Amino acid sequence: MNDSLERLYLAVLAAKDLDPATSRTARLFQRGPSQMAKKLAEEAIEVVIDAVNGDARAVVSESADLLYNLTVLWASAGVRPDDVWREMGRREHLLGIAEKLPKSTVKLLPKAAPPRRPIVALAGGGLRKRH
Repeated sequence: MNDSLERLYLAVLAAKDLDPATSRTARLFQRGPSQMAKKLAEEAIEVVIDAVNGDARAVVSESADLLYNLTVLWASAGVRPDDVWREMGRREHLLGIAEKLPKSTVKLLPKAAPPRRPIVALAGGGLRKRH
């Protein structure tokens, strides 16, 4: 997967200065980081909606869109995929591959588990995407 995202990242860099009339990537770069962030957020929401609705095929498709938009935002911010892989390696060393690093180091100290929040179910027949 790292190779695929690296190739995508390099393709994004190569396309950023193309004609915005014919290149989605160039158009995103022309519109700037705020539009890139908006597109990334939209794709993330679509992945969530499709997952909640149990549409695995759509989750796959929307996840590919999400990774594309994340890669565009990385390129705009000067972040390389290797930067992300190094951070993931650092976190794996600290907590294991499946854990998210706590927001503060204080949370790394052992203490009593906080009370769990109740699980809230979605009402109705699921969520729908806006098109």
